[in-house]
Amino acid sequence: MYRIISGKWKAKKIAAPKHFDVRPTTDFAKEALFSILENTYDMQSISVLDLFAGIGSITLEFASRGCSDITSVEMNPKHTSFINSTASELDMSLQISTQRGDVFDWLKKFRNNKSYEIVFSDAPFEMEEKKYYELISLVLNNKYLKENGILVVEHQSRLKFDHPNFVDTRKYGNVSFSFFKPNEEQQKDIDHQEN
Repeated sequence: MYRIISGKWKAKKIAAPKHFDVRPTTDFAKEALFSILENTYDMQSISVLDLFAGIGSITLEFASRGCSDITSVEMNPKHTSFINSTASELDMSLQISTQRGDVFDWLKKFRNNKSYEIVFSDAPFEMEEKKYYELISLVLNNKYLKENGILVVEHQSRLKFDHPNFVDTRKYGNVSFSFFKPNEEQQKDIDHQEN
């Protein structure tokens, strides 16, 4: 069970089937994260990529706040169909595109296809540290982030990142969000094309 914190469906409780093995981001952490993001971005004019979307806790939060372009990638077919049915029930189907697949394979397959203001990743907490770094480089090196974009990685607080694009970590108990900025070269490419 989780609830949508703000927006059109504020306080709406979402109950997942009991046998689902998921760990939705806590309300406290989610509220803090969205207050950071909403200080920087206008939710109604951005596109979002939600990796390891689970049962849609973050996806539905963005949709409730008026974001109309959300791509959710999740491997478990039960979870993707749960996101789809919930989106349909809440009249959010046009805002959310659910993609079923392994996140790493998906990122390799669609590289340089589309860029987003926000890429959010909530990988399984037991994922190895080196896989986190692989994930970060797949997102940053394949133009998934727009020039004003941010990659947000949710992870266990004991994990600390050492990466040139690392900007900040916010810790909420045993959950932390680490923020990464786009690559500089990409910035130069974009500047060069504009001149």
